[in-house]
Amino acid sequence: MAIIKAGNLEKCYRTAAEQVYALRGVDFEINSGDFTIINGPSGSGKTTLLNLLSGIDQPSKGELYLDNLPITKFSDSVRTEIRRDKIGLIFQSFELMPVLTAAENIEYPLLLQKIRRAEREKRVTEILDQVGLSQYARRLPAQLSGGQKQRVAIARALVTRPEVVLSDEPTANLDSETGLKIMELMLELNQKYKVAFVIVTHDLSLNQYAKQIYRIKDGCIISKEENQGVQDRLAEYTA
Repeated sequence: MAIIKAGNLEKCYRTAAEQVYALRGVDFEINSGDFTIINGPSGSGKTTLLNLLSGIDQPSKGELYLDNLPITKFSDSVRTEIRRDKIGLIFQSFELMPVLTAAENIEYPLLLQKIRRAEREKRVTEILDQVGLSQYARRLPAQLSGGQKQRVAIARALVTRPEVVLSDEPTANLDSETGLKIMELMLELNQKYKVAFVIVTHDLSLNQYAKQIYRIKDGCIISKEENQGVQDRLAEYTA
């Protein structure tokens, strides 16, 4: 079942002299449980597309559905509620609150959802264990490595039990070895929680983890391919 469906999406920025298209005629679907990577160089429209998928920005034209909800037709406040309840976000620069511990950073979106304390504590404990950070729960972000910060960010994105996780260049601020470990973790959690992941990146080495790969150039999706080789990797997590 399609959790995200985009049809003829366009994003145009108008200046006094011209119209600049960040996206043109983008069509695609993401199914529940998919692990999708969108490749493209800087300026190709990757981040613009992610902002549209999250409801942070609105397209100039086209249709976009999240879990069958026509999010382009909703107000800013309704899109914020949808993002809070159905979307997990992982940022390139982690975006952790420096005055909160790892556990408190993870718990924060549950407070926004008004989840009861006992349930919050249960979820935070479980997800900290899943990302291998139980022993670092009381540490502040400044006391964590880059890889540990990204694990906290992943845990925060998943603790609300979203329908889809959107991630912008999740390994860009990590060394190559740590970056691959983060991708392994996200793929493992994708299988465990059956939540769709959509990752935008210019790093082609990450494609080995994707179930499907889209390529974007000059604001247009130019290709889509299925990654047959990832099935053996997925079998490791379901065995």
